[in-house]
Amino acid sequence: MSFQRTQEKLKILADAAKYDVSCSSSGSKRANTNKGLGDATGMGICHSYTEDGRCVSLLKILLTNHCIFDCAYCVTRKSNDVKRAAFKVQEVVDLTINFYRRNYIEGLFLSSGIFKSADYTMERLVAVAKKLRLEENFNGYIHLKSIPGASDELMREAGLYADRLSVNIEIPTEAGLKKLAPDKKREDFIKPMVKVKNEIIQYNAEKKIIKSTPKFAPAGQSTQMIIGASGENDFQIMQTSNHFYKSYNLKRVYYSGYVPISYDNRLPQIGSAVPMLRENRLYQTDWLMRFYGFDVSEILNEQHQNLDLDVDPKLSWALRNLHEFPVDVNTADQRMLARIPGLGMKSVFKIINARRFRKLNWEHLKKIGVALNRAQYFMVCDSNQFEKRDLTSEKIKGLILQNSTSKYQKMLSNQLSLFG
Repeated sequence: MSFQRTQEKLKILADAAKYDVSCSSSGSKRANTNKGLGDATGMGICHSYTEDGRCVSLLKILLTNHCIFDCAYCVTRKSNDVKRAAFKVQEVVDLTINFYRRNYIEGLFLSSGIFKSADYTMERLVAVAKKLRLEENFNGYIHLKSIPGASDELMREAGLYADRLSVNIEIPTEAGLKKLAPDKKREDFIKPMVKVKNEIIQYNAEKKIIKSTPKFAPAGQSTQMIIGASGENDFQIMQTSNHFYKSYNLKRVYYSGYVPISYDNRLPQIGSAVPMLRENRLYQTDWLMRFYGFDVSEILNEQHQNLDLDVDPKLSWALRNLHEFPVDVNTADQRMLARIPGLGMKSVFKIINARRFRKLNWEHLKKIGVALNRAQYFMVCDSNQFEKRDLTSEKIKGLILQNSTSKYQKMLSNQLSLFG
């Protein structure tokens, strides 16, 4: 095939893949063996950053943008008038190896439209990973998208060659999916998740007995949902995330603000703002649930169904629960320290270690890295410099916003109007 045709395919299928944000290699430990190509240990993809600050990239493409489904929110839906293309299995293998050898990429993120059937598509995705591992001895990072409805046999094989698997649930609720993608069934998304979860559990059990047990999806599985296409509130979205984390042991849930791509009265119209600030608040809430010990019901509930856009969710929770404060940083446990606005988990651990040797004052906390412009209203320490004042939540919020800047400030007024 000519270079021009391959280049044209790459342009079409790389552009079509940009809407999938679930690209993270965290957790993979696939080391380079037998003088092979690549090394996924500690690496990330899609211009992600590793823990030591390195920026790494991957070849992120679709196998094809042909699709048998007509999902209203998808740019590759069958009724959309766009250029179509499809790679052969060997073409993707060759592109990955050639790009890697030129130091353009350190891994592959491969998704696809569904053509013919779920199994037909999944077979070809697996074939790419298999060829890379066995024929090219490629040990770099591979992330495969699981095709909804694919067989258990194919999902097992996929996990033997890929570092991470992910199936996008696409829309947060079953009602939203039925509205925008009536041909799809929620159970088809769940089936591959269940298989991957069970295989990982089995692998971890067998690994304790047989050290040579073949790796199975060492970076786990993730999913992604589109935000702002189907009308769900933040409470519904985070309930869904919480369910998938707990039921399927997901490593990550990704949130993608809907980008208007069609004139459809079921969707926000072309020209509508992408809800980037809302997306950011959802990620912050996700972080609080996974690392800060918050339950989703503490942040969102029937009385508080949408996140505040003008302040982050931890500060919002603190302002609604002033009876929990102030917290004495010299005596409080880890759980309560983590709930103080302006304290990240690194600062929490530093405080716990430092107070073993002396009582901490404001100067110590500043050196530790505490964001005192927020934290000072919610904590006390070994000092009377900032005596507690009887401030209302609205007053505290105003004082914090007055001394804060955000890259999302310009978007704030537009996105607040969405909830008016």
